Amino acid sequence: MKLKALLAAATAAAALTAGAAAAEQVKIGIAAEPYPPFASLDSSGNWVGWEVEVIGAVCAAAALDCVVTPVAWDGIIPSLTGQQIDAIMASMSITEERMKTIDFSDPYYNTPAVIVADKSMDIEPTPESLAGKIVGIQASTIHQAYAQEYFKDAELKVYQTQDEANQDLFAGRIDATQADSIAMADFVNSDTGSCCEIKGAVADDPAILGKGVGAGVRKGDDALREALNKGIAAILADGTHEKITAKYFTTSIY
Repeated sequence: MKLKALLAAATAAAALTAGAAAAEQVKIGIAAEPYPPFASLDSSGNWVGWEVEVIGAVCAAAALDCVVTPVAWDGIIPSLTGQQIDAIMASMSITEERMKTIDFSDPYYNTPAVIVADKSMDIEPTPESLAGKIVGIQASTIHQAYAQEYFKDAELKVYQTQDEANQDLFAGRIDATQADSIAMADFVNSDTGSCCEIKGAVADDPAILGKGVGAGVRKGDDALREALNKGIAAILADGTHEKITAKYFTTSIY
């Protein structure tokens, strides 16, 4: 009887341990700085936006218990490698440079990089047209890397957030900015951004601009990467991705 009791206790303990492991939260890092319409704080202090909804849908489809965890953008990869978060879903492009440090899931969206400037300015998204202009870019982004490579005859002004660059564009302190087309479409359709327009997409360079946006995970965390891949595939297949997208955009961004 004593042996049976010990076996029963061991079985119960194992079940509790397995349950705790299954219930373990996955911390999904997003940028602490607002990046509408992908992620921003509402009036109640809750994170909302297209990417926040996609995180919820992917995690539900993958049976993961996820918690959105804001992290300063310039420290988001160190937070992942340092195990403060478990994954990054913050409009991070899949690039060769980042893949030296972290792994990525399959992409869950892909949009071009564009140049935005005042409507009155005759600017094209080319190095020649931007020569001598002041171009605002967000720090630690593919746009900074691209501008440093291609816009060497422009004066580059680096900002911690894209919103700061947008505000300086509105105020006339910079001539143009480079950023994601969807985020900038949201800006130019706002009251503040009504001064400006998208001048066009920059020439593609996959080595710098990447191959779409994916979820970043630590090197070797194949289990989480595959779980996220499963969730991404599921929401693409069952129409959830499209339904969420339709709430924010007029066209597909995948």
